[in-house]
Parts: sequence; C-alpha cells; structure tokens
Amino acid sequence: MANTYTNLLYHVVFSTKNRVACLTGDVRDPLYHYIGGVIRGEGGTLLEIGGVADHVHLLTRFKAAASVATMVRRIKTSSSKWMSDRSAGGPRFAWQTGYGAFSVSESQVGHVRRYIQKQEEHHRQRTFQEELRDILSKHNIEFDERYLWD
Repeated sequence: MANTYTNLLYHVVFSTKNRVACLTGDVRDPLYHYIGGVIRGEGGTLLEIGGVADHVHLLTRFKAAASVATMVRRIKTSSSKWMSDRSAGGPRFAWQTGYGAFSVSESQVGHVRRYIQKQEEHHRQRTFQEELRDILSKHNIEFDERYLWD
C-alpha cells in the first residue's frame, strides 16, 4: 500500500495530583483550549474534552507515528507548565503520575463523546475513584488499589 491510513481513537483520562479540585470554571475552558492546541501541534485531533474539578477526559485521534504514552506525556507536561505559569506565586500545578487510555471504535465515538459531555451530571453521584475503577473493569484491566492513586 502506497500510503498509510489510520483512525486511532482514544479515550484518555487523568486526574490532578492527589485529586485536588482546582480545574474550576475560570481556568477550565482556557485549559481545554490549550490541551486541544497541544494535540493539534502534534498532528492529532481533539474530538471531545470534559471533566470536573479534579480530572479530565479526552476523546482524541493520534497520528500513527505517535505513541499514546508520548502524546499523553506531552499533553500533561505542557498543560502542567501552562497551569503553573497562570498561577504565578501560587502552588505549582501537577497532574497525577499515571493515566488511563482506552481504544475507541468508530462506532462508539458518539457514546464516548456523550459520556464526556455529561461529566458534571455524572459526578454528582460518583467519585473519580469509582468511575476509574468501573472503566478499568469494563476494559478488563487488572489493577492493584495500592498503586492506583497518587
């Protein structure tokens, strides 16, 4: 085949360090726009972004040449610096060490998009910890609670 054709879709989720609730109204939209710019700068596409004060969900398409680990590291590193620069003199912003990344079938894009859009409503009844445990279980990912949170 002369060219390479891919559609690599991912649902990515990560939390603020220690789930500090600092992604509030006045910073959330600019942060989301910034993250979208980071992804576009790496040749990817941000399809949906949402979350609540202590975590963020992305539905994104990455280029075939970029590993998920590399992309998430670039997103988190760049946005962490951006957040810290915005709060000069305040505490340094940080994301949790790890992340969750789950492949998404094209047929499920609408479902995942709606799930991300309804995060505020969703988290009136569930914590991030409960949500992440459920997502990991639905994707048959084994985990040890001792290493899940930081």
